[in-house]
Amino acid sequence: MSAKKALIVWGGWDGHEPQQVSEVFAGVLRQEGFEVEVSDTLEAFADREKLLGLDLIVPVWTMGEISQELVDNVSAAVQNGTGLAGCHGGMCDSFRNNVDWQFMTGGQWVAHPGNDGVEYTVNIRQSSSPLVQDIADFSVTSEQYYLHVDPAIEVLATTRFPVAEGPHAANGAVDMPVVWTKRWGAGRVYYNSLGHHADIVELPPVKELMRRGLLWAAEGKQNGGRTTAGAGISYSGMADSQL
Repeated sequence: MSAKKALIVWGGWDGHEPQQVSEVFAGVLRQEGFEVEVSDTLEAFADREKLLGLDLIVPVWTMGEISQELVDNVSAAVQNGTGLAGCHGGMCDSFRNNVDWQFMTGGQWVAHPGNDGVEYTVNIRQSSSPLVQDIADFSVTSEQYYLHVDPAIEVLATTRFPVAEGPHAANGAVDMPVVWTKRWGAGRVYYNSLGHHADIVELPPVKELMRRGLLWAAEGKQNGGRTTAGAGISYSGMADSQL
């Protein structure tokens, strides 16, 4: 049986340590037997046929700009079974001006009250999902992400706001998704809002959650995903996102 293939693409804002985070993910995937390609350019998304043949795409890119063609290529691959998995701003604060990317990934960062250094609890939502089985609630000191999220996501972990004060506190307590999954056509999408720096990704519960999420997303290709170019594609982007 041939090795699964993963593409990690890193770049954007250096404050999120994209190269270091990509190295953590590459190490996890190689330990699991993946053939891993790591790229520091968005042009890695230019070859649609290549993306369609992958088992997994891992974006580690914060606050960049991307052409609609490249987003459409990634979307086509995921719709046809290629997994998509990532963390923090590297996946859900990647391209603020592209709503198609946000639609596909399931959410968009909008704030982190208190900035870096906030101590908060991640509450695991125990369910039938093996992605969180035997993982207990844990505390982390980092950025606490407030996101606008897709109501279709399956929430696997949450954190309670407010911890740091701000105008949002007037609304009372809310539980914000931290870890989620969703489907995009035949593809599986996994996101974890933790990971401001590589040391946060390396924390045992965070790293284990990411390991499971990466593997789960990649399994979609073997569970109904199609690899024929164009097969099953039913959504090619919002027309107004291309203006």
